[in-house]
Amino acid sequence: MAEAVAIPQILYNVPGRTGVNMLPETVARLVPIKNIVAIKEATGSLQQASEVMALCGDQIDVLSGDDFITFPMMACGAKGVISVLANIMPKAVGDLTDAYIAGDLVKARKLHLDTLKISNAMFIESNPVPVKTALGLMGKCSDEVRLPLCPMSAANKAKLEAILKEYQLI
Repeated sequence: MAEAVAIPQILYNVPGRTGVNMLPETVARLVPIKNIVAIKEATGSLQQASEVMALCGDQIDVLSGDDFITFPMMACGAKGVISVLANIMPKAVGDLTDAYIAGDLVKARKLHLDTLKISNAMFIESNPVPVKTALGLMGKCSDEVRLPLCPMSAANKAKLEAILKEYQLI
């Protein structure tokens, strides 16, 4: 399929969403296909991300698919992130990756640690429910989700609202 479409493609390794983990050896078999330019690596495992980078070298860009490990993944060689958190805090996510790329590891680490709590909050229920709820609370869009998803529980919504207030987003 990748060879049949003449556009750059990103492999999507999000086992929590797909139910299947794309092993590093599988990625290494796919990277010679010229259209495959990157992988969203969202296993939450620095070991797996490191194995992909070790096996594939510069043949593919590895992008964090988990905000909570973007900084450590970049330390291992990842090029950036496909971010959930950037939907509500785009400047913070951009500043983190920009600081890392610029070599300001102190600033990147601080931003990583400063955003860790809200990054984790984006997954207190199944994605995209928390981010849609956050955006709704921020007045950016409706918090409505489509089936089979359902609205966030009242208890988790209260937790999320408190975190959004803590980060001065609402």
